[in-house]
Amino acid sequence: MADLLEGFVFPKILKKREEPLDDAAVWTEKLEPGARLAMTTDAYVVTPIFFPGGDLGRLAVCGTVNDLAVSGAVPRALSLALILEEGFELKKLERLMESAAEAAAEAGVSIVTGDTKVVERGAGNGCYAVSAGMGIVPPGRNLSIRRCSPEDRIIVTSFLGDHGTAVMAARNNVDVPKEVRSDVAPLTGLVEALLEAVPETRFLRDATRGGLSSVVCDLAREAEVGVELEEEEIPVRPETAAALSIFGIDPLATANEAVIVAVVPHDSAEKALDVLRGHPYGRNAAIIGRLSSENPGRVVLKTTVGGRRILTTPYGEELPRIC
Repeated sequence: MADLLEGFVFPKILKKREEPLDDAAVWTEKLEPGARLAMTTDAYVVTPIFFPGGDLGRLAVCGTVNDLAVSGAVPRALSLALILEEGFELKKLERLMESAAEAAAEAGVSIVTGDTKVVERGAGNGCYAVSAGMGIVPPGRNLSIRRCSPEDRIIVTSFLGDHGTAVMAARNNVDVPKEVRSDVAPLTGLVEALLEAVPETRFLRDATRGGLSSVVCDLAREAEVGVELEEEEIPVRPETAAALSIFGIDPLATANEAVIVAVVPHDSAEKALDVLRGHPYGRNAAIIGRLSSENPGRVVLKTTVGGRRILTTPYGEELPRIC
């Protein structure tokens, strides 16, 4: 185990080995008055662990960083635990650690602690990852689904469905156009740009497992409002929609890893859109709907042909093991 860590893990994710390898990383940063700590944790069991546009290492870092970011926190430190199956190739481990290190550097966060376990052959899908993150919510920042109210606008920051489509295509050996790649990316910079320009932003959530449908259904239920969406405004690549039709899956219910659903006041929506489109990860942002006092708890999608359909919380075989 010592050889494994020293040869394949530490050289990739630790910039320096100045600190001793104690059993815990010690938090020394002082908080300014009014700031708060935020913490999140996730397990990643995606299969396959390498897919177009990303891999398990990048996913473990970005998923945790983004959960902090949409909570209004600036990520500061991550932990990363690996569960390796006996016989897992060391070259694959190196690739995962390089991806994790690159994603952490892009997000401006350090991986400060972790753990590694090896399980018997056949018990671990090659590799699983568990990550936790800690961040700081600046004074005065308050994002909450309960702050949403009628006439607020709903924005998505990028194309929907790319991640889930790429993973399912790789899993099932289905050829898809090269444009269909996982969107996995750290979104701290995008979120900070939005909150700096539009501090009155009500609510943010990343549309991961369950996609857009899951987020807006939660929004309607928890905020006790109606949600009205315009299908023609929702950004979905034609290539992604075509690929998903093979699997019989709705793009609105497909997992994403770099798509944020934002709720902003109606008079700030255009400003928010401009800021998001000025960031590399928000170039395809769009205003897709609004909140309403009518039909509280219900999500209504106005279709491209002029009809209406009710969106419900998604469920089914496509949901597990996408992340």
